[in-house]
Amino acid sequence: MLEQRLSSHDDLVDHLVRSTALRRGEAVRVVLDVLAYFDETTEEFVRRRHRELQSGGAVNADIFERIAAELPHRAVAPPELSLRQLRRMVYG
Repeated sequence: MLEQRLSSHDDLVDHLVRSTALRRGEAVRVVLDVLAYFDETTEEFVRRRHRELQSGGAVNADIFERIAAELPHRAVAPPELSLRQLRRMVYG
């Protein structure tokens, strides 16, 4: 499946090789990283950002406010979620 997905983006890889200093293998990794980023579900994003912000020393009240502010700016923004809904994604 990975090869199939990447082959559908060969033109993007070729473009990156032509327009940057990236070698083909590096360009492939960049494309795969970007695709993985955009495949992340809302729940996965909320949990990841919570871990990142918490490990940086932020407290939950600030973390959930920040995540709520970041969500509308995602490539495919989810519907507006309450702070309670965000907490439930992290803590169940």
